[in-house]
Amino acid sequence: MSKQDQHTGVSRRDFIKLGAGAAFAVAGGGMSGLSFGAGQTTLACSFRSLTNPYYTAFNKGAQSFAKSVGLPYVPLTTEGSSEKGIADIRALLQKTGGNLVLNVDPNDSADARVIVETCSKAGAYVTTIWNKPKDFHPWDFNPNYVAHLSFDGVAYGEATATELFKAMGGKGGVVALGGIFSNVPAIERKAGLMAALKKFPDIQLLDFQVADWDSQKAFPIMQAWLTRFNAKVKGVWAANDDMALGAIEALRAEGLAGQLPVSGMDGTTPGLAAVKVGELVTTVDWDPYWLGGIGLSMGLQAKEKKVDVAALPRDRRESFCKATLVTKSNVQAVISRESAPGADWNNLYARVAGPVVYR
Repeated sequence: MSKQDQHTGVSRRDFIKLGAGAAFAVAGGGMSGLSFGAGQTTLACSFRSLTNPYYTAFNKGAQSFAKSVGLPYVPLTTEGSSEKGIADIRALLQKTGGNLVLNVDPNDSADARVIVETCSKAGAYVTTIWNKPKDFHPWDFNPNYVAHLSFDGVAYGEATATELFKAMGGKGGVVALGGIFSNVPAIERKAGLMAALKKFPDIQLLDFQVADWDSQKAFPIMQAWLTRFNAKVKGVWAANDDMALGAIEALRAEGLAGQLPVSGMDGTTPGLAAVKVGELVTTVDWDPYWLGGIGLSMGLQAKEKKVDVAALPRDRRESFCKATLVTKSNVQAVISRESAPGADWNNLYARVAGPVVYR
């Protein structure tokens, strides 16, 4: 066994294995293999990729909910393409005759408008996660646009940066990895980083680069930073775990993994493992398993008229949800919970923290 293989849940090899297995699962369980019975509602989630552990958990939550209600489920992946994401949803709407409940994390913020308008016209019910334009709201498309769920990216971007800066001793140079340039979560998390920098005047931002949420893109960026800045780099902030872990692999190649503090977000299984072994200072657990299933539950309850969404207060239609800042002090508790995930799919608003705040 190599030294790299000893780092549970952190190596790039683990990502590759996970991605291959997830891709196989989708190929074996996609639209072509499903029969759409007359009058039977189809459930679907659309999201970026199953090569990312965050979306693997998201998909598992959706599968769990679908099994609990005995309905067919279709996972759709955009693979970073807005065109593919929208085209796949349109194809499924046509195949189901609009008898569809969709939980979607749009590839780009602007995609949400097209997706919702198309679903509403077809009579389908849709919940959006994370991404949508600020001036676009569920109550503009009653009852088909059921809800929008997100988290306060500014607050948690600042919280993870604060933990990182403390681990750096409050001084030194930091490099930062951002998500897709036009994604709402990426924009908000960067704003949180910048807010934290104002509170730590002895921390210098050496460079900020976008790595599209992807460990494979973060790895060479981190390599280049180590060459360019060398010993000036005292910490690494990343807008998600996948990019953080790509940076850690670049640090590992230089014998620096666990020596330079790194922060992430998403609370993925590999990210939590990295926190446990001391290679990641902090992450944020959004509970993607819950998100994957609860968005479908909201949509199905609206479709079956168990919930009159038009009568709900607006903070139940556009909601910030509760998350957990994870450090070494509480990581084992989070790992234990995620090793046996569960959710009350009927308790739709237990995790609602308040209305979405637009800054």
